[in-house]
Amino acid sequence: MMELERLVVFVPAFNEENSIAGVVKSIPRKVAGVKKVLVLVVNDGSTDGTAGVADSSGADRIVSHKTNLGLGRAFKTGIEEALRMGADCIVTIDADGQFNAADIPKLLQPILDGKAEMVTCSRFKDPKLVPKMPWVKKFGNGVFTAIVNSLTGKKFTDTQCGFRAYSKEAALRLNTFGKHTYTQEVFLNLAANGLAIEEVALAVRGEREFGKSKVVKNIFVYGMNAMLIMLRAVRDYKPLLFFGGIGTGIFYFGFVIALAIFVRWMLTGMTSPFTSLIAVSGVIMIIGFLMLILALNADMLGRQRRVQEEILYRLKKQELEKAVK
Repeated sequence: MMELERLVVFVPAFNEENSIAGVVKSIPRKVAGVKKVLVLVVNDGSTDGTAGVADSSGADRIVSHKTNLGLGRAFKTGIEEALRMGADCIVTIDADGQFNAADIPKLLQPILDGKAEMVTCSRFKDPKLVPKMPWVKKFGNGVFTAIVNSLTGKKFTDTQCGFRAYSKEAALRLNTFGKHTYTQEVFLNLAANGLAIEEVALAVRGEREFGKSKVVKNIFVYGMNAMLIMLRAVRDYKPLLFFGGIGTGIFYFGFVIALAIFVRWMLTGMTSPFTSLIAVSGVIMIIGFLMLILALNADMLGRQRRVQEEILYRLKKQELEKAVK
């Protein structure tokens, strides 16, 4: 089992003055396999006393956004700041008190054992630990998890949970762009880089003790925002699938129209009253063919993106090594 020099537990928070103190104080300062534990709070433009309460509760560092930028941006800020703090491993935990900070050692264990680069808490892996929560949230989680699984070829059970652990390698590899959330995008990003991801079944409180969710204010709006983030991630990491799938669908739509008219002509010797659709089907097939060409070009650009991400990773690593020296 490896030993970590420094663990940074990162708490993103927006208007959580009622619960942030309990979360910060509950974070264990002594963890097996870790020499030092630090607590980082990213105050995402809170208008209440979140920052002050976090400070008085013992947070080692507080970074504040001037305005509310969204959970996705807060996550990116937290990862970057944690690396600057010298983190060998980063744990993210929500500020609403739904997760048990005493479970951090369980979350870290696969990383300490060298089995994974990212470990995420799963609320659904163990049927005995499934929390009480609105059915619509369970349904939404199931839909997004199924999509992530189909894109990564894995069998995850929970891709929305914010209680996670990242190795330094995973943190350096991360490149996320979503504003509203980051949870699904991280899976696609790290899986595309070939990093091992594991789930650990943990007991989680399904409903908040104070207030309402700051992320899922409206389940349908959240679903649309999360879907857009995932679509962009698929576009970036699987461009051949994204554009090729669209192009293939359009081409076959036009082909089916043309085939139907051809069959009608074979059977009746006439194409009327659908003669005008012959030209339409031809245009549709041309558009689909052009989309397939675009897919090939996008795939080449995707390869360049991977090279650029590798360069960015190396630059981040060099910058941190210089900072340590």
